[in-house]
Amino acid sequence: MKQRAGGALDAVLRASTGATRRLRAALDPGFDPLAPAPSPVSVTLDDVTAGYGGVPALEGVTGRFEPGSLTALVGPNGAGKTTLLNILAGVTQPRSGARQIEGAGPGAIGYLSQTEAIDRLYPISVLEFVALGRWRSFGAFHSPPYALLTEVLGALDAVGMQNAATNQIGALSVGQFRRVLFARLIVQRARLILLDEPFAALDTATATDLLGVLAAWHRDGRTIVAALHDLDQVRGHFPATLLLARRVVAWGETGAVLTTETLARAGMGSVRLEARPGLLRVVPS
Repeated sequence: MKQRAGGALDAVLRASTGATRRLRAALDPGFDPLAPAPSPVSVTLDDVTAGYGGVPALEGVTGRFEPGSLTALVGPNGAGKTTLLNILAGVTQPRSGARQIEGAGPGAIGYLSQTEAIDRLYPISVLEFVALGRWRSFGAFHSPPYALLTEVLGALDAVGMQNAATNQIGALSVGQFRRVLFARLIVQRARLILLDEPFAALDTATATDLLGVLAAWHRDGRTIVAALHDLDQVRGHFPATLLLARRVVAWGETGAVLTTETLARAGMGSVRLEARPGLLRVVPS
């Protein structure tokens, strides 16, 4: 399934090349086949400090998410991971310091938070819900154009939900709904993708499929930042890691960041690394 999901998404992402671009231009008057490919997005943080009610959540965070990078955000509870994602998304403003985003236009930032404010009882189909990823292109009071609906079906196929297009979102399981949220991000065409614990409470098959979606995004040059607690997933799928404990503990290549020393410095407890072929586990010592 992982290869199928990744391959399907690769096909969706290639839908703006060659003859397909000309076909889409014929179907969708708003699509410009001569428009250049979206530029890669980078984010620079300069001495960012933030907090809530006088309690600091982040202090002096400085660094850069490179264009097209795939970075895991790791740290203990209360380390400021969600606060940092909110700042990257523009939801929260830092008390001091600056966040600079290069290459991101309107709608170029996709954010999947832990607390999606979505009424699952609202009568809306999976197809309609995913199409809302591009509501800017057709407006809140108009139906999605045909070309967008075909793109939505492709996105649902990429996450293994092609047979649920007419289902109501309230009828979906936790894992199915997470797949649908990923499909909405695909349709949004975001170039900066922010994810807060995207694989929490998911079964192994669903997590594996969605990790395949992340890999396809990465191949397409998207810039991705994901807060995670599963260090096995981080080591196996994320080339870069930011280890955070209100301040930057370490930031760089994942193998260099996830060491016993740096994890202990981050306050993640006494741990040891258990190495096996193709796997690095972080376990209590």
